[in-house]
Amino acid sequence: MGKVKETDTVILYDPEKEKKYFLNLSLAKGKFNTDKGEIDLSTIPSRKYGSLIETHKGFKYVILPCTLYDFIMFKLNRLTQIVYPKDSAYIALRLNVKPGDLIVESGIGSGAMTAVFAHIVGDTGKVVSYERREEFIKNALSNLRKLGLDHRVDVKHRDIEEGFDETEADAVFLDVREPWLYIDKAYRALKTGNMLGILVPTVNQVIEVLKKLEELPFMDIEVSEILLRKYKIVPERLRPEDRMPAHTAYLIFARKLPEEIEV
Repeated sequence: MGKVKETDTVILYDPEKEKKYFLNLSLAKGKFNTDKGEIDLSTIPSRKYGSLIETHKGFKYVILPCTLYDFIMFKLNRLTQIVYPKDSAYIALRLNVKPGDLIVESGIGSGAMTAVFAHIVGDTGKVVSYERREEFIKNALSNLRKLGLDHRVDVKHRDIEEGFDETEADAVFLDVREPWLYIDKAYRALKTGNMLGILVPTVNQVIEVLKKLEELPFMDIEVSEILLRKYKIVPERLRPEDRMPAHTAYLIFARKLPEEIEV
């Protein structure tokens, strides 16, 4: 396993209680108090993931890497509703996001979807996020810094009513209240043949988006929602959990055609 870096977000796992503590080492300094004693955080960097660390009382914790899923679900500071992993993975695949891509999105929210895009495009790619609310920008960038992904994201503090600066984006993603007002602007920002993605929470919004898509050269239009059902992990009594994360959003996708194509 790799070694822990001073900027990593890590999990300290208590195997007896099956309890997790999430720590960003660039922000957490000095001693960390658990119900089993103190841990000297300065001794964590350079250790190997999977190794054990003891409290001053001799209790042991396992040092584990915090995955992107872990961070989004349990550590992300939220000022807005987020795009959940059950949706974000499908969005990234449908938009064909890959290393080196230029991804344009609006708005940034709390940075959950932005983090997924930035994670995939790598250091050779770029995510350009348009957001008009300054408090969202500050919070999202703080979340992205904790993940070490902020250098892959450029944030433009403005309303997309003015349009996008980009004209050859590999994908465009809209997560705004009235996306149908900006689909023509997204069309101009997108490479021909590439994908537009839109997220909305209500059927009424889906209808308005579909009306607008019919006016422009798009194909491969899809509307979907993703339901996730987890199971109780008891081999003798395997069955679904009593509750499930069902509807979170409707996902809409469309592929850009050349302007000369009649629709």
